[in-house]
Amino acid sequence: MAATPAVRVLEKASVAHALRSYDPEHPADQGHGEAAVAALGADPHQVFKTLVTRVDGVLTVAVVPVSGTLDLKALAAAVGGRKAVMAEAADAERATGYVLGGISPLGQKKVLPTVVDSSALEFATVMVSGGRRGLQLELAPGDLVRLTRARTAPIGR
Repeated sequence: MAATPAVRVLEKASVAHALRSYDPEHPADQGHGEAAVAALGADPHQVFKTLVTRVDGVLTVAVVPVSGTLDLKALAAAVGGRKAVMAEAADAERATGYVLGGISPLGQKKVLPTVVDSSALEFATVMVSGGRRGLQLELAPGDLVRLTRARTAPIGR
């Protein structure tokens, strides 16, 4: 399996991680994150989805547990903004270099402001997209925060 930009970031930084592959096909009523949780038998509080938003017009990445949803007001407050909305899919794909369902917070084409839900710090490891559908990366939350230059805040609900 060819390394994705996200995997290359981890390898270059010599960060301990594990690759978790699964069949990305899933029912239409199930999201990509939920499919990963089901296929891997993982804790939905420990698997995080990467969402691209616009805070006051600026593309911003939010990383929240699959078990919940993103609180847009909390995200805006976390970055000192007033209003957050979900970004258009095409904008998210263009800025990150990834396709929906495979957007990783690591190795994006553009460095975007990133906020990781503070609940990630409760775990020894968390999982995030590895940069393609059917691939999750397991790593320490501190490494995720450091490598994405993220701030942490309670942005999930």
